[in-house]
Amino acid sequence: MIVRIMGEGQCTLADSHFAELNALDDELLQEMESGDEEGFRRTLGSLLDAVRRLGEPLPDDALEPSELILPAPDATLDEVRQMLSDDGLIPG
Repeated sequence: MIVRIMGEGQCTLADSHFAELNALDDELLQEMESGDEEGFRRTLGSLLDAVRRLGEPLPDDALEPSELILPAPDATLDEVRQMLSDDGLIPG
C-alpha cells in the first residue's frame, strides 16, 4: 500500500504492518475524542514514526496515487479531525 505523510512524501508499506498502525490509530482517535492534546501529539508522532520506520520511501519524483494519506507532524487536532472517517485515519 502506498502511504503519504502530508508535507513529507510517500512510502510503500506492507499490509502486515497495519495491525500496529491500527492500534496507534485507535489510540489517537480516543485522545482526540477526549481532547487530550498532549496524548494526541505523542501518538500522532508515534504513528508517523512507525510509517517512516516500517515503510520504504518512494523517490521524490514518483507520483503514485496514495491509498492512505496521513497528516503532517505539526497538524492540529482540528485539522486531523477533518481527515477522520468513522474508522479513524486508517480504515479497518
